[in-house]
Amino acid sequence: MRTIDWDEDSAAVRLIDQTRLPIDYEVLYCERVDELIAAIKELKVRGAPALGVAGALGVVLACKTATSKDEFERSIEQLKKSRPTAVNLFYGIERAYRAAKRGATRDERERLALAEAKKLIEEDITVNRRIGDYGSELLEDGDVVLTHCNAGRLACVDWGTALGVIRTAVLRGKHIEVIACETRPLNQGSRLTTWELMQDKIPVTLITDSMSAVVMRAGMVNRVIVGADRIVKDGVINKIGTYMHAILAREHGIPFYVAAPTSSFDLEHSCEEIEIEERSPREIIYCGNTQIAPANVRVYNPAFDFTPFELIEAIITEKGIFRRPFKRI
Repeated sequence: MRTIDWDEDSAAVRLIDQTRLPIDYEVLYCERVDELIAAIKELKVRGAPALGVAGALGVVLACKTATSKDEFERSIEQLKKSRPTAVNLFYGIERAYRAAKRGATRDERERLALAEAKKLIEEDITVNRRIGDYGSELLEDGDVVLTHCNAGRLACVDWGTALGVIRTAVLRGKHIEVIACETRPLNQGSRLTTWELMQDKIPVTLITDSMSAVVMRAGMVNRVIVGADRIVKDGVINKIGTYMHAILAREHGIPFYVAAPTSSFDLEHSCEEIEIEERSPREIIYCGNTQIAPANVRVYNPAFDFTPFELIEAIITEKGIFRRPFKRI
């Protein structure tokens, strides 16, 4: 099943609830914009490419349910505010919004927005396959790849970016193993990445985030590949912890790659201009429903960090591989 899609029978957004994995596999149906916004905020759907599709499908729901122009515009603005950092969300919203505006009636706007959203869905799969085609050439038979967070099919409609590179390499007969960092505080690496790779029978070893230096120094890693939530003119914004792994990879002479679609590029802005989402203290004070820190402790919980281009060996896109010093970007 695709991570996120349009369900024709129920005229709703259908998505895998990623907060339930790996214990339960549950599918959600969002019939209203507020339901989809809640799913985005609660990380039931996450990952830059998947958020792009969610944004486009959110416009479809807004066309379907809004009873006035003002209500429609308010729904679009609320959708934009659901997560501020990943540029694909805004990219998907804008594409479907422009399509909808060409319609003269509500039904026509909904039809046009849905056609654009479906186009984006199919593009996402094609783009990820191309990223895999290019990126797999960077992997050699026997490599062990460290990855952080989840940049697999659960972060996209299907196939994945960073994990898509690994999947393609395996499909071409290369033996690749993966070391997955748990990715605290919400454990997308341990919950999602390991689940995906085990489903595909790709060998994976789970480590805590703080173990990456040890495994690099021990020579247990040949490559590092991560995804990206936004690529700006001075570097890459991705899940918190990415910067740490990039520094360690440089120190140990290990190539550090980023795999991302060109829709994640925002080269008109620098890191300082981008709002880095800060999430609830509860994510750190609790692990699931278990309290692991004093309830009133002061918490700093940014969801993303910034990695400068100087630490990145190459960026893998559907248009090819860009290598440092990235003069072609």
